[in-house]
Amino acid sequence: MTEHPTLDELAAQEARLVFDRFDDDTAWELGVALREAASAAKAPVAISIRRNGQRLFHTALPGATADNDGWLERKSAVVDRYGHSSLYVGAEFRAGGKAFEDSSRLDPGRYAAHGGAFPVIVRGVGCIGTIAVSGLPQREDHRLVVETLEAFLARDRA
Repeated sequence: MTEHPTLDELAAQEARLVFDRFDDDTAWELGVALREAASAAKAPVAISIRRNGQRLFHTALPGATADNDGWLERKSAVVDRYGHSSLYVGAEFRAGGKAFEDSSRLDPGRYAAHGGAFPVIVRGVGCIGTIAVSGLPQREDHRLVVETLEAFLARDRA
């Protein structure tokens, strides 16, 4: 992934990182994989995985704060509303010469189009939830989710 991924690159990630199925066990295993990746990187993050609004996994690593939980909620709300990663939505607004906070007409206390939340997409179904990380700069939050998801899905399909 480039430092500033394009909308096409972000859309390609969403098209590629698709689950064949997603249940409670999948959420737990992916959450553990994210926690292990974050821990290995000594990343001070909070992690959340939700399906249809139900939180299936949540953890915070050393250095994460309650503010990170707020960011998880706000970034996940963007994915729930738009069906795209929070980084994609923010980039889409910027590509149109607008700021999400000013142009979306959504409460910035409830929505944040900053990188770190990614859609849980199930083949033949669509977006059913979110995988979110907060605590690093937004592109690094996004990268942690994408790289872990790539490895997780590759292992799951092997």
